[in-house]
Amino acid sequence: MSVIESLKDWKVAVDQENIAWVTFDREGESANSLGRRPIEELMAIVDFAEKGAADKSIAGLVIMSGKDKGFIVGADIREFEAFDSEAKVIENLRPVNAMLDRLERLSIPVVAAIHGLCLGGGLELVLACHYRIATRDDATRVGFPEVKLGIFPGFNGTARSIRQAGAMQAMTTMLTGSMIRSTAARGMGLIDELVASPQALRWAARKAVQQKRRSKPAAGTTALMAKWPARGFLAGKMRAETAKKVREDHYPAPFRLIDLFEKHGGDLNALKKAETPAFAPLMVSDTSRNLRRVFALSEQLKAQAPKGLGFKPMRVHVIGAGTMGADIAGWCVASGMEVTLQDLNAEAIAKGIKAQAKTLRRKFKTKALQDAASARLIADPNGDGLARADVVIEAIVERLEVKQSLFRGIEGRLKPGAVMASNTSSIMIEDIARGLADPGRLIGIHFFNPVAQMPLVEIVRGATSRDEEVKKGAVFVTAIDKFPLIVKSVPGFLVNRVLAPYMMAAMARMQAGESKEKIDEAARTFGMPMGPIELADTVGLDVCAHVGKILKNNPEGSALDKLVAAGNLGKKSGKGFYVWKDGKPVKSELSTTKSALERLGRELVQPLIAEAERARDERVVDTADLVDAGVIFGTGFAPFRGGPLHFKASEGKVVAMPQRQAAE
Repeated sequence: MSVIESLKDWKVAVDQENIAWVTFDREGESANSLGRRPIEELMAIVDFAEKGAADKSIAGLVIMSGKDKGFIVGADIREFEAFDSEAKVIENLRPVNAMLDRLERLSIPVVAAIHGLCLGGGLELVLACHYRIATRDDATRVGFPEVKLGIFPGFNGTARSIRQAGAMQAMTTMLTGSMIRSTAARGMGLIDELVASPQALRWAARKAVQQKRRSKPAAGTTALMAKWPARGFLAGKMRAETAKKVREDHYPAPFRLIDLFEKHGGDLNALKKAETPAFAPLMVSDTSRNLRRVFALSEQLKAQAPKGLGFKPMRVHVIGAGTMGADIAGWCVASGMEVTLQDLNAEAIAKGIKAQAKTLRRKFKTKALQDAASARLIADPNGDGLARADVVIEAIVERLEVKQSLFRGIEGRLKPGAVMASNTSSIMIEDIARGLADPGRLIGIHFFNPVAQMPLVEIVRGATSRDEEVKKGAVFVTAIDKFPLIVKSVPGFLVNRVLAPYMMAAMARMQAGESKEKIDEAARTFGMPMGPIELADTVGLDVCAHVGKILKNNPEGSALDKLVAAGNLGKKSGKGFYVWKDGKPVKSELSTTKSALERLGRELVQPLIAEAERARDERVVDTADLVDAGVIFGTGFAPFRGGPLHFKASEGKVVAMPQRQAAE
């Protein structure tokens, strides 16, 4: 048996026209990722292609995927932990980059035929091919998500993307980590040709080989942007824009990428050589380790939804057309579902539906798709959609007796197998279920505000909730592209429980004389997306006071209570702890030192960490890792610190990574 015949992750077949069809179908995995064995096997394929090109036995090479739903999702980050020193990173990268150079130098045409996700190392591989064909399918996306893992492309994707797309577009793609539709990627120069379907890829690739097609590099003004002095000006603009989004000391990778481009972007060969030594320190940094941990935690959240349950939600009925209910309905529609929206007030329904236009515009790029989505959001004042719905979500006023009455009234109208859920943020599920004919059917599906932006949804298991209903709730949440977290029915569940003491302690500091601006800046210095005082104003001080009373950590007569009593509810009323103008808080000048802010920031998060530890000990969720996952994705807790429990445990020592569920 030849080396090529013994491959496990790749299949190579040479047809009658001497075209070698190379199919990546990683053994035992649902998605293709570039781990050690697939890369070693690809090296053997390049050897085979070089020999075939030399003796004329191979006329061309086509790289495809054997997976139905994806091309290559990137490098296998499960193997990253083995690279524990810069020297080891460099030692492992050099042969891969040498192999991609050899692939690029092949005298025969090399064509990539792409359907589904082509990300990170997968995109770097196809950029080393001579020609790239992709399907127009919306599922086909390309991109460099590495910055989200605290690194940047390391298989010479920096140089090759700049060559193909030009400096501005390539750098923006790498700095944002965004996934780009195939149509847009073709406009940028990352893709050369589009076909209508996966079935058309093979014919198009065969034609490209026969015609010896080669991709053209960026030209004209686009290419000139990499020349000095334009490059220096461009790097300065990139630095300024990046600094608006992240801090360099928290997330160094995008800034090191800009440095690399500024110094070497005018000479792509020099850029390729400089990429590896600039990449290596990032790969072994605490920031990258922690961001990889966050990715692993996201996979654990996805795993809360079991596969093979047989529950496929397509229709949702939402009761309550206030801000929360309408936004839940809008997000479900944006995720492809049909939604009926019910409320006693027809005007509230109309207002709620109208408010979803922004979400639908953001999700769908053409008016035809926006109109089709709008047609799936149906005003339903009489609740006619209740009997057809796969999922029914209540999002009405936070009063126990009102919720109990509603569920008793609708319980008998639901179809068998439909999920019955409350979006309550503060009432125990078992209390709401009291008096139902089947209390085991009720669960909590707790969304966070704003629904479109917050990635986490808590699935609340009441004392009487059946396990199957909880699992179906988790399946529904993954179907609308959110992370499900199964939590015990306790006051505050997980997220509000750990967030409230953090916010209340910050308010107490302010009441004792600490500047609110200093408190908020210290929290951001630690890595929080927003300071606790500004966050309270944004959430709504009435909501904060309500949660504080439930959790018994808002003392009588507090500054919070006084503001609420005066009708100063924060951002929504124009005044709270801050005065708000044009949607932003008016802040006083702050005079302090960075060390003082760093010290205060660590003090501010202590109540949150302590409550997270109590939640872990009381098994509010199943594991400590899930506590960290819930707090990161539910509150925005500094991702580069790996979660509150991990942060505390890792101060001064190395902590093991969580178990990974999949590759990226």
